[in-house]
Amino acid sequence: MSGMEIERKFLVKDSSFKKQAFANSHICQGYICSGHGHTVRVRRRDDEAFLTIKGPSLDGGLSRYEFEKAISLDEARQLFQLCEPGIIDKTRYLVASGSHTFEVDEFHGDNDGLVMAEVELGTADEEFVKPDFIGQEVTGDRRYYNSHLRTHPYCEWKQEG
Repeated sequence: MSGMEIERKFLVKDSSFKKQAFANSHICQGYICSGHGHTVRVRRRDDEAFLTIKGPSLDGGLSRYEFEKAISLDEARQLFQLCEPGIIDKTRYLVASGSHTFEVDEFHGDNDGLVMAEVELGTADEEFVKPDFIGQEVTGDRRYYNSHLRTHPYCEWKQEG
């Protein structure tokens, strides 16, 4: 898959999404490189693996170019050895809402306690139905990028606040 990715991100207010989810999966991901808005990521999702390259956003975090390719689990294991320090560990839940699917990520490890939802859109101004568990929008807030959470985990924020 490749092309422009348009998505909006939100904090999640409560755990009601778990009862609404039609699927869930465990994800571990690392970053081979990240900086200046560019990322090269390796991800293992259950028994699948992917290599993803993302470009910088030119519109405040709403959209960015993404290239993703399926790779073997063995290739992913090898690529994880090249990753920068810090692995993102999370459970992803899929929740249908209107004609869209929200991906709700419940983070583990150093990011435990953080739960975010995102919805992919066809256009920047596309309307969608927000489920009740959706809270504050954080689209474009770099603190909530997975590549940032790797080096500045949520557990550090709680100590600061």
